[in-house]
Amino acid sequence: MATEMSKMNDVTMRPVKFGFLLLENFTMMALASAVEPLRMANQLSGQELFTWDLVTHDGQSVRASDGMNIAPDCAARDVDTLDGLFVVGGVNIQNSFGRKEIEWVQSMARKKIIIGGICTGSTLLAQARLLEGYNASAHWECLASLRERYPGIQFNTRLFTIDGDRMTCSGGTAPLDMMLNVISSQHNSSLAGAISEMFVYERMRNEADPQRIPLRHLLHAAQPKLVDIVELMEANIEEPIELDDLASFAGVSRRQLERLFHSYLGCTPSRYYLKLRLGRARQLLKQTTLPVIEVATACGFVSTPHFSRSYRKYMGISPREERMGGWEKTVATPESPELSSAANDNRFGFNVAMPSAMAAAQFEPSFGSVRVGH
Repeated sequence: MATEMSKMNDVTMRPVKFGFLLLENFTMMALASAVEPLRMANQLSGQELFTWDLVTHDGQSVRASDGMNIAPDCAARDVDTLDGLFVVGGVNIQNSFGRKEIEWVQSMARKKIIIGGICTGSTLLAQARLLEGYNASAHWECLASLRERYPGIQFNTRLFTIDGDRMTCSGGTAPLDMMLNVISSQHNSSLAGAISEMFVYERMRNEADPQRIPLRHLLHAAQPKLVDIVELMEANIEEPIELDDLASFAGVSRRQLERLFHSYLGCTPSRYYLKLRLGRARQLLKQTTLPVIEVATACGFVSTPHFSRSYRKYMGISPREERMGGWEKTVATPESPELSSAANDNRFGFNVAMPSAMAAAQFEPSFGSVRVGH
């Protein structure tokens, strides 16, 4: 990574210039996490180490996932020389870009510059075949579908990945860590540390850090057997392991296994396992075009009817309704008899005429996944 970055200013020592291609419904937090470290590097060093442009394909303003409209610095056709281009994605990513954006990013890649993806921006890079043979990071919510769709790309669960001339990261604050590591590599760790202090950022994370809080941290070190069992479940979604075998693997009895799950996770082992499988199914339904029968198989269900019954029982709608935007239907058509109970409880607390930010969010696998109420 240091070699690739150092190429940017070895000759002229000019500022490194990044471009950020903003896709419709991009995540504002991810963009700010990428840009702010660059700004602070300039401020603290007293030098213009970095410059950047916000870009949209047509030069028109673009709406972020929070509903804010952002005016770009320029259109893609007006972009001059860049040292690196980052595609910034967000929610409803599959409907946020088209052939024009793909072709432009491909043309920039042919200039042998750094190409990166922020949050779900890696989806565009994958579709453009710019990550084939590379290791790459993407938001954990998209990993299952990306791995299914692009087997030639080594998607991982790390916060960020710098692999040669490709830089990818998940969303949230992960771009901050990626940029701090770039700054540390290109300049020095003291500058990166000073930026962290200015942002009251306790620890600069590295490539080895995972995106999600591991269960072992949530349960502390007191229940290593439970952690091992859950990790085994997560690694065996397509071919679920029998509970007796899980108990045997952990060196506990079936009854002890049941008690561990009830005490620390509030449910039975079988229900927890089913929750993991249905969660994976929801990702695949939302983010891929796999037939329902293939989604069922990939998530360990013996038949499509069994899968559909389980999905409707625990998710409140059928797999087909999920894929077609069933939550929107739940709110918009309360007169529908099969959906009336879900509609009447107004579980999401918004009106039928949803603002665009909420309308875009409904297509995400995590939409409505956390119950709130009194």
